[in-house]
Amino acid sequence: MPYLQPKHLTEAVDALAGPGMQILAGGTDLYPAHVGRPLPGRLVDVSAVAEMRAIAACEDGLRIGGAVTWTEIASAGLPPAFKALQQAARQVGSRQVQNRGTVAGNLCNASPAADGVPPLLVLDASVELTSAAGARQMALADFIVGYRKTQLRPDEVLSAVIVPASPGAISAFVKLGARKYLVISIVMVAALLRCDKDGTITQARIAVGSASEKARRLELLERHLIGRSARGAMAEAIQPEHLAVLSPIGDIRATAAFRLDAARHLIADALERAAGA
Repeated sequence: MPYLQPKHLTEAVDALAGPGMQILAGGTDLYPAHVGRPLPGRLVDVSAVAEMRAIAACEDGLRIGGAVTWTEIASAGLPPAFKALQQAARQVGSRQVQNRGTVAGNLCNASPAADGVPPLLVLDASVELTSAAGARQMALADFIVGYRKTQLRPDEVLSAVIVPASPGAISAFVKLGARKYLVISIVMVAALLRCDKDGTITQARIAVGSASEKARRLELLERHLIGRSARGAMAEAIQPEHLAVLSPIGDIRATAAFRLDAARHLIADALERAAGA
C-alpha cells in the first residue's frame, strides 16, 4: 500500500495529482469509516506538512493550518472572538481525538454534527484549497454544500482556514449531548457578539449545528438583535421565524421537535455567555 508523508505543501499536492490518492491527517474520521474493510490503497499523510502545522497572523487576520490539531487550537493564545472555537476544540471527541484530529479533517468530513463548523461560521472563516495548479479561497459557508459534501476536489487539500480579525467581539459555544465527551451532538450553537460601550449589540452572528444537513447561520435573528441590550434575557428575542432555516431530523438521539426546542434554548444560552451574562 503506497503511503506518503510529505514535509511540504508542494510535495503533498504533487502526490495528490496522482490517480486514486487520498488524504490522511489525524485519521480520526478515516479509520472509523473503514472498520472491517481495507484502508484506501494510496494515502497522502499531511500531518507533517510544515505549511499546514501553524497558527499565524496573516493580512486578513489569522491563518490556521489545516493540520493543526484541536488540542493546539484549545491551548493557543487567541483573541476573545475565538473563544467559541476554543470551547468547541475542548469538546471534540475525547482527549485522544483532540490530540490527533485536525481542523481540516473536521471540515472536510462535513458532518452536520462537526463541532468546528458553527464557531468558524460565526467567525466568517474562509478555507484555502490548494492543488498543484495553485490555491483558491472560498467562504466556509459555501465550501460545505450538504450532508458530507464539500467543494473540495480530489486533487486539492484544505491547506488552511483563514479567519478575519474581529476586534472587540467575543463568542461562546454550547453543545447538547448525552454526555460530555465521545458524543455526537444533539444540537450545538456558536454565537458572536460585538457591543458598544453602553452594552448595545452592534453585531451578532449565530450558527446552529446538528439541526440541518449542514450548520446554518441565523441571519434573520442576527439582524433582529442589532440595537438590543446585551444585558437582557435573550430567550424572549428569539421567535419561531428566526429558526425557519433549520430542518432538524428525528433519530436515535432526539426527535426533530426536541432538537428545534433545544436549539432555541441553546441559542439564548450562547448569546448570554457571549454577552458576559
